Amino acid sequence: MDWRQLWEIISAPDNVPIVAILFLVPFYTWYAIRQARANDRLIAQLEADPQLAKTHHRKTQPWMPGWAREVQTWPYLMRIEFLAAIILTVILMVWSLTLNAPLEELSNPNLTMNPAKAPWYFLGLQEMLVYFDPWIAGVVMPTLIIIGLMIIPYIDANPLGSGYYTLKQRKFAIGTFCVGFMLLWLLMVVIGTFIRGPGWMWFWPGQTWDPSRVVFEVNRDLPDLFGISAMWGKIVLGAMAMGLYFAAAGFGLHKIVTATAFNRKVYARMSFLQYATMQVFLIMMLLLPIKILIRHLFRIKYIWVTPWFNV
Repeated sequence: MDWRQLWEIISAPDNVPIVAILFLVPFYTWYAIRQARANDRLIAQLEADPQLAKTHHRKTQPWMPGWAREVQTWPYLMRIEFLAAIILTVILMVWSLTLNAPLEELSNPNLTMNPAKAPWYFLGLQEMLVYFDPWIAGVVMPTLIIIGLMIIPYIDANPLGSGYYTLKQRKFAIGTFCVGFMLLWLLMVVIGTFIRGPGWMWFWPGQTWDPSRVVFEVNRDLPDLFGISAMWGKIVLGAMAMGLYFAAAGFGLHKIVTATAFNRKVYARMSFLQYATMQVFLIMMLLLPIKILIRHLFRIKYIWVTPWFNV
């Protein structure tokens, strides 16, 4: 086990942000959930005591007995933001003085990097190229991500949780964010940084990145499992498989959305267009982990094979 190589990867200047993310994201997630649970306990307490709800502060933080019920933007918020800007500036200055910029020699067309990796913030897209056609991984999926983030305010019909942390009142939204951002996007960035080695092959942490390594893994498409070689057969089988997936995923998501009385109230506020749009984006998001699993477990590269695109 070559742990020295792992340390070289971790300590590389361009990998410092990813190493920091591995600590910062879990910490702030824990901190946010901690504050959300405290607010949820306060909400339950105020709901059980209407008399207390008339006088008590609505949030556990920032508030202490004796404080004013309303906190003005100036000077309280502006002071905190100014201090945060100063601290961040100091951190960036120390970072730039202690770590050299990850610059290399001039480009040489006769000597290419192996592995040739994108910047860390694009490694998720590069990892997606393993599971989808280049135009899907490089154009369609990023476009869906951007559009999905833009339409969140238009499909989110839950009026609660605005301006305060809460877990009980935003379970579905928080769960969707955790799956999409932390479980999928950050995981693929980590895989592209620490797991993918020469030839974009899979190397577990501690394994030596051997550029001469040869892996005999037969990638096959779903129609190959059924002995279908005709293109029309592949198109029909792939369309049936994708249709079955959309139906099963849509039904499962509907059951999750309407699993609790609170979620059913939110669902009742949504129009058909809002709900259908949400379902489409969630189903497309779940397609990524499914493709990852079937690729690594069953060596299936594409589900739907056509002359124009492959999924």
